[in-house]
Order: sequence, then structure tokens, then C-alpha cells
Amino acid sequence: MSNKQKHIIISGGGTGGHLFPALAIAQALKSLVPDINILFVGAKGKIEEKKVPAAGFKIELLNITGFQRKLSFQNILFFFRLAASLLKSRWIISKFKPDVVVGVGGYASGPLLRVASWYKIPSLIQEQNSFPGITNRLLAGKVDKICVAYDGTERFFAPEKIIKTGNPVRENILNNTVTREEAATYFGLDSAKKTILCLGGSGGARTINESIIKNLKTIVESGVQLIWQTGNVYLEKSKIEADKILCKRIKVFDFITPMDLAYKLADVVITRAGAATISELCLIGKPAVLVPSPNVAEDHQTKNADALVSKHAALSVKDIDAIEHLIPVSLNLISDNAQCEIFAENIKKLALPNSSKIIASEILKLIKS
Repeated sequence: MSNKQKHIIISGGGTGGHLFPALAIAQALKSLVPDINILFVGAKGKIEEKKVPAAGFKIELLNITGFQRKLSFQNILFFFRLAASLLKSRWIISKFKPDVVVGVGGYASGPLLRVASWYKIPSLIQEQNSFPGITNRLLAGKVDKICVAYDGTERFFAPEKIIKTGNPVRENILNNTVTREEAATYFGLDSAKKTILCLGGSGGARTINESIIKNLKTIVESGVQLIWQTGNVYLEKSKIEADKILCKRIKVFDFITPMDLAYKLADVVITRAGAATISELCLIGKPAVLVPSPNVAEDHQTKNADALVSKHAALSVKDIDAIEHLIPVSLNLISDNAQCEIFAENIKKLALPNSSKIIASEILKLIKS
């Protein structure tokens, strides 16, 4: 490898599930090569627009959206946006001159990696899920390496390109040094009380939020504390409902930035079954009640959840049953210390550590001398 400064583009995002592994990869690259020059390419109006600069990285934005599966005027606009995004991707690559381009899934990944293949720039994709998204399936034939978290991806990708690495996890979660007392002080809660952390993903999950709203009185009567991430769309309604209860043990946020603190205080986590979140839960060893989203390709979140349930490492509640059963199941679990310990022990066995550094090393290997 030559001594000239290395240039890496990381493209994709759209949701926290794509973005946070991307940030973890970027941080790992920086730790291995401190003077490396990293540029993110994301989609305008998505989570990466604010979170990437906040993490200290540069970003270029493409005006790109997904293709609707039903008849929609948006699909006509899609082709214009795609053409414009391909042109801008050419401009970005010509200007930045990357040594390697990395795709993490999401709308912006497609145009950027497609252009990288035209220029014969080495490329790698990181697939978080057991069932790959359409962007990564389309790009698989054009890239040099594919980093995966699950077995069985040979159905979708060329076996010789696959490297099983696990999913990258944010550095502050992986190297969590805060105490439970410090976490409780941050959230204005009591470190001695049992705490549920409820996560609906970066965009918010309607069913999980509705389940909390319908059962707020039950939660308060149980005596547990609740840290509740609602997503921006559901914040106002959730705050109004929480304010009616007048309970200082309910803390409502649209988005939680210090996830290391939230995880440290949590005794049980309620969450969707996205691959990135599951990787975090495995590495930190937290008991969880999973509510797989029914609105994902090939119902892959149910497969993610079933993999944990079959190993006695978590509980799962169907989305359709959540409003009635989610809170009772979660409260039963948090009151059962022995069961929580079993889940914590078993979920840790499923962890794949050092994913970020393994992927970063594979990226660096692709750089030509």
C-alpha cells in the first residue's frame, strides 16, 4: 500500500439500521489509518443528512428515493431522480477520486456503486440482514467483496465474494464505560429501579408506540421506569399522552443520541427486530422483547427474531398482537430476574465481535498499491 492519503466513500443510509453500521465502519477505518479521508454519500432528507456531520464526517447528498411497488406518480419522478443521482455520483467520484467505494444499503448506495463499477474502482457492500435488500442484490455482481452477518447468503451472492463479519456496532455502545448511576442521572431516573428501554427505530414504529400509549397506566402502576424513543412522527402524540399520566418515571424522546447511556440503564429492551439493533443487543447482552416489522422484504425481521427465540435468547411478540400482549409480556420478563439472566447469557453467545475492524481491514485490502 502506498503512502499517499487514502480516500474512501461510504454510501447509503436512509434508516438507522443502515447508517449506524456505516458510521461504525468509518470510525474503525479512522482507528486503523488516522489520516484516511472519508466521504459519506447519502439521500437528501434522510437521517444521514444530520447524523453524519454530527459524527464529524463530510457528506454529499443525492436527491434519490425508492421505487414504489404500487402505481404512483412518484415512480415517474424516480427515473428523473435516478438519472440526476447517477450524474452527481459521477461528479463526486471524479472530484473525490476514491480508492474504494463502500455500500451499506439504502437508496444512495445504488447510483454511487453503479458509477464506481463504470470507473472500475474497487468496491465492497455490507449486508446487515439475512435477506438482502434489493439495492444490494442488484449491486452484488458489480462489487469485489460482500460482508455479511448471517449464514445462507450464498442464495443471493457469489460465494467467493462473501466474508462473514457480523454487523458493525457504534463505538460508544461497544466500548461503554459509563456506570448505571451516571446513566440514571443523565435521564433523570433512579438507578435502583427496573427500567424498560423502548426503541421504535430511527423513524418510529406505529404499533410499538400505540402499544405503549394504550398501556401507559399499566406501566406506571408496575413501578418500572420507561425510556421511550418514539421517532419524530410520533413524538407529539406520545408526549401528550405521557403528560396526562403525570409520572416522572416516563421519559419521552424522538431520538436518543447517547445510546450507550440508554442501554446501560435498561433492564429490558422493547424493539423491532432489525439486524443492526439485534447485533447491538447480542454484544451488550440485554434481554429483549422483539416486535418484528411486517413491512419489510421477505419478512426478514421475523426470521431475525426467530433465530434468537430458538436459542432462548429473547422473546418475540407479533405486530398484530402487540397492543394487547407487548406490555404484559415485557413487564412479566422484567420482574423475572432469573429469566432475564438466562436471556442475557444466551444472547451474548450469538455476538460476532470486532465486525467494524474486520470490515475496515477488508476495505483497506482492496486499495491498490
